[in-house]
Amino acid sequence: MKHLGFLMLILAMTLMVGGTALAQGDNSAYFVTYYSNANTTKAPDATLRIINDGDQSTTEIEGVPNGNLWASIYVFDDSQELQECCNCYVSSNGLLSESVNKELTSNELTGRAETSRGVIKVISSASNDPTNNVVVPGLRGWMTHIQAGATTGTYNETETPLADSNLVSAEQQALQMSCSFAFTLGSGYGVCSCTPEDHDF
Repeated sequence: MKHLGFLMLILAMTLMVGGTALAQGDNSAYFVTYYSNANTTKAPDATLRIINDGDQSTTEIEGVPNGNLWASIYVFDDSQELQECCNCYVSSNGLLSESVNKELTSNELTGRAETSRGVIKVISSASNDPTNNVVVPGLRGWMTHIQAGATTGTYNETETPLADSNLVSAEQQALQMSCSFAFTLGSGYGVCSCTPEDHDF
């Protein structure tokens, strides 16, 4: 009987610890994902979706900006070259939906919208400048992926959360500097566009 009581105590403690862990969020502020089969004939468009989870919420009354964030988005091709970057506003409880074809790869630094695959990196920021982020947690995101089907010309679509990543200072500086160069030297190219929150592209 004593053994049963001891096991019950261990189980209760395990559930308490697990329950506490489940109730806690994390402080991730940097996310990565990939895109594939973009700008490909007959392939569907992929979508990057980002929400503001309320991590930066305040006690301000309704109608006052409350924990607003920006998604600093950096789009690379599969040769590791930055093609586009931008900063998209995500209000508290807001939803940002970005089309890979229409908004994230349609104004490439090279002047051509032909990149079919690459990497997307997102920083959760309290600054509206992707060349000078104020990194804070609060954004969460998902990405649809377009995969070639078993039959030629067919495609399958999956969706996964953005991968939480560690943002070291060298990586942050490299992203900001590359974006700054794109803004300065791109003559209007290299800047992605943002869908208004109350719209879906």
